[in-house]
Amino acid sequence: PGGCPALCECSEPAKTVKCVNRNLTAVPPDLPLFVRSLFITGNPLTHLPAGAFPAQRLPELASLNLSGNHLRTVEAGALALPALRQLDLSGNALASFSPQAFGEGGSPLEELALRGALRDHGVLLSLAALLQSGALRNLSRLELADNGLLLLPAGMFTALPALRQLDLSNNSLVGLRNVSFQGLGQLQSLNLSDNSLGVLWNSTLAQFRSLPALRHIVLGHNTWVCDCAIEDLVAWLKESDQVEGKEALTCASPDKMLGKALVKINGSDLNCSVPIDLPSQLQTSYVFLGIVLALIGAIFLLVLYLNRKGIKKWMHNIRDACRDHMEGYHYRYEINADPRLTNLSSNSDV
Repeated sequence: PGGCPALCECSEPAKTVKCVNRNLTAVPPDLPLFVRSLFITGNPLTHLPAGAFPAQRLPELASLNLSGNHLRTVEAGALALPALRQLDLSGNALASFSPQAFGEGGSPLEELALRGALRDHGVLLSLAALLQSGALRNLSRLELADNGLLLLPAGMFTALPALRQLDLSNNSLVGLRNVSFQGLGQLQSLNLSDNSLGVLWNSTLAQFRSLPALRHIVLGHNTWVCDCAIEDLVAWLKESDQVEGKEALTCASPDKMLGKALVKINGSDLNCSVPIDLPSQLQTSYVFLGIVLALIGAIFLLVLYLNRKGIKKWMHNIRDACRDHMEGYHYRYEINADPRLTNLSSNSDV
């Protein structure tokens, strides 16, 4: 106890242990008691079981870097450390992450980096459950970049009152309508760059306005669609001082607006003087269709009226033809039913 694992480098004055690119498949069981900063990176480490970092042996461990390994599973209680403040799990292809990974009680964790570690949707849902449980209420920095995220679970950030920095850059986010930023009164920085955002709706913009500490919003490299729906975003950009580099934000579509700066867009550019109301358009179409069908019906009745004599004669002819035909059938039936007439008919034929 107190020594240095054979495959690691230790510095007691700096209270640091580094086990970098050492082909480790498990956490070394003989980590020194003095360690405050632990680096286990670049190893084929795939599994973190419960008690992987014993709390009684590592009472001062405050910074844990597990990036660039091959971690797939993090079990309940695997990260239950009483002094843990910083955790980096970036660059791991996580497939299972227990919402109780930090133990049953709350964790003092302040910084969590998960860059490129949430490619599995189930892991994203587990993380959302963990955050919503309130186990990480001290979290001040959360990094979720490079994960290919399309949408975020509703209410994912509602139990993070101490959050100051949120990095959602380099994902594939197409919208934020189900994302609530309410309760993030300490949020100072929000990075939404390099996503697929086409518009920010007024409900989201209202949340940004309501956050008193939010002064740094990054929106660069998104696919802004400059149609009538973007009017609220343009008005907000012109009046807000929260967005960094807002002059560089440009339209990605339609073609006539390609490359135009958002802050330079005017109402005349969007041609939104007549609001587009799809339900009204559908209602108008149904009324027009009804009028056309009524007109066709009226013309049909008029044609019938004008040709009533000819139609009546035609109906009489059909009636007479049907009657003659039926009389022929009736005459034939009478002959077949009377044996005398049948014999007479047969002798006549002979």
